[in-house]
Amino acid sequence: MALIGEIRKNSWLLIILIGLGLAAFIMMDMFSGDRSLFGGQTRNAGSINGEPISWQEFQNAEGILYRNSGGDPFQRRQALWDFFVEEKLVNDEASKLGLSVPKTELMDLQFGPIPSPIIQQSFRNPQTNQLDRTQLDQFKTQIEDNTITGFARQYWAEQEKQIIKLRKQEKLANMVTKGLYTPNWMVEQIHSDQNQIASFSYVKIPFDDIQNNVEVSDADMNAYLAANAVKFTQDEETRKVDYLEFTVEATSADSAKIRETLEGNKSIFGQTADDQLTEYVTNNFGSYQDRFLTRDETPKAIIDEAFNLPVGTVVGPYIDGGNYRVAKIVDRRVLPDSASSRHILISAQSEEQFSQAQKTIDSLKLVLESGQATFDSLAIKFSQDPGSASKGGVYDNVSVNQFVPEYRDIIFYSGTIGKLYSARTSYGVHLIEPMGRTVGENKTYVKLAYLNEAIVPSDETQDEKFEEVYTLMNEATTLEDLNEIAANTPGISVVTSPAFKKNDFILGALGGSQSSRDIIKWAFGANVGETAKDVYRYQDRVNLYDNKYILAALKSVQAAGSPALANVKDEILPLVTNEKKAASIKSSLQGKALTNVASNYSTEVDTIKSIKFDALTIPGLGNEPKVVASAFNLQPNQTSSPIIGENGIYLVQLISKTPASTPTNIPSLRKNASSDIQSKISGQLMNSLKKNANIEDNRSTIY
Repeated sequence: MALIGEIRKNSWLLIILIGLGLAAFIMMDMFSGDRSLFGGQTRNAGSINGEPISWQEFQNAEGILYRNSGGDPFQRRQALWDFFVEEKLVNDEASKLGLSVPKTELMDLQFGPIPSPIIQQSFRNPQTNQLDRTQLDQFKTQIEDNTITGFARQYWAEQEKQIIKLRKQEKLANMVTKGLYTPNWMVEQIHSDQNQIASFSYVKIPFDDIQNNVEVSDADMNAYLAANAVKFTQDEETRKVDYLEFTVEATSADSAKIRETLEGNKSIFGQTADDQLTEYVTNNFGSYQDRFLTRDETPKAIIDEAFNLPVGTVVGPYIDGGNYRVAKIVDRRVLPDSASSRHILISAQSEEQFSQAQKTIDSLKLVLESGQATFDSLAIKFSQDPGSASKGGVYDNVSVNQFVPEYRDIIFYSGTIGKLYSARTSYGVHLIEPMGRTVGENKTYVKLAYLNEAIVPSDETQDEKFEEVYTLMNEATTLEDLNEIAANTPGISVVTSPAFKKNDFILGALGGSQSSRDIIKWAFGANVGETAKDVYRYQDRVNLYDNKYILAALKSVQAAGSPALANVKDEILPLVTNEKKAASIKSSLQGKALTNVASNYSTEVDTIKSIKFDALTIPGLGNEPKVVASAFNLQPNQTSSPIIGENGIYLVQLISKTPASTPTNIPSLRKNASSDIQSKISGQLMNSLKKNANIEDNRSTIY
């Protein structure tokens, strides 16, 4: 009360304080945010040919298209960015050419007999893998009646953009395709490349087997870089980081505590009824598949217990991979090798459909039991199982776990041969008749349920490791400091990342994650040799604990265009070394017989039979285009000069060569050759449009 009285006495002070607060708020809004007083620009995700893409528009589209969806958010954003870019480029090009998608065509692409691939994907029934026409028609009715909800309306609008863009892109590709022509000489050359065949012997000396200690100078590497500039030229600036990776592992105390937890759950697990087993293991991070296992399929650590102890026994804990596990023996039976049956399936998904399906099955059962029809005639007429309906519903000699448990149990042991049974499964309702069982080896099978506890470091262990790495981070201010830490820490070495671009989210072996994205974003604001003042956390994707901590330093910056040798030296050095090693022995191989070379280098003479000239790879050798070209340039029994290939140095001796036949049906060959080129038009056309566009990507400044 005294405070309130004091404020009342000095109300003028309160007014000034409120005024200052409001002024500060207004000033903050003027100088920051998506639109500032002096900046005057909306924050953009980027621009295409000068047309901005607002961050708000990009974010709204992401929220609509990927609402409540899983997956990698960075991959989603990349896919969405690609769509924005491609939609703009396709619309611009289509506008110049007078191409459009009229409303009638759009309606046909959405609801016609052959909808757009986008509709087919969105409305695909996961069980049948076919278009769910019923669900699609419901959307059509809601659109026509104007009863579609707010979010569904937004989603449909975004989907329409995708459909229109894809259709325009198809029209552009079709125009380019119609303009293509494969001349006779090219058709004949393609025919020759695809049909001339050679067989040859060869000796390969892998680069690693050449012991010469060659010296590689910067001049050698610069010469290689100049000769292969196209392989290393980049359209965009790239950077690399060096990093130290500190793994976090469970201590013996952590492991003992986890084992103790499982021991404590064994009693309840053993007392859990079979009909409650699935729910129990699900709630306790276990697993249970209602399937029978042979001895070979049973975990080795518990084979003897699983096939000898009483049903209901819980065995373990035992270690399986990175987990402690206990297993409950749910069932054990001697089962036939196979079983035959026939059935009629009425498909169902909803409870209403299951109810109706059960009535249909009951009616069919009465018809069969009264002798009014045969099983095969009813199966052909009514069964909705495409795999057996045309065969009268028959499945012959199926294995134990080939069908769902409800069906399996009836045909393998619980049902009487020749009697009719109805069963509800995830597919619908079945009318089943067991027809016979094949008894051979009389194998014993076991059914197991599991409780699992991952052997992971405790929170305390993770915290201790983090503090250790955090201390090292404070000590490291330069890349040299990072190297020194690695040199003085057992088991730690410096890892150099692959080159990355400013919008990348995958960082080499560290993969794609928010932490990888954070390192990349930091690197594009850092100077060479600078260390990050942060410890980057990486999580185990399954058990969601910190499994590694990363310290990073910026190693190099490579501007767009041809690279400096220093930035690609690590990549070029082994390539040039291999070339010089091969060159050092090349003259000594000239004119030598393959058998002599094989003997001198402890290798073998091998043979390639019936290889085509246009073969992209050679069986056992991989991609060796120089070897193929050399073989086809030889005459039978002629030996090539030494060939410096991709993976070693080779000598090749031609055994035989069969030239291609003279082409007789040029129009047919032209059609085949053109179709292969035409299949690549859409992708290449889009790449060309992107290459010639002015695309500014600002996403890296936002996330």
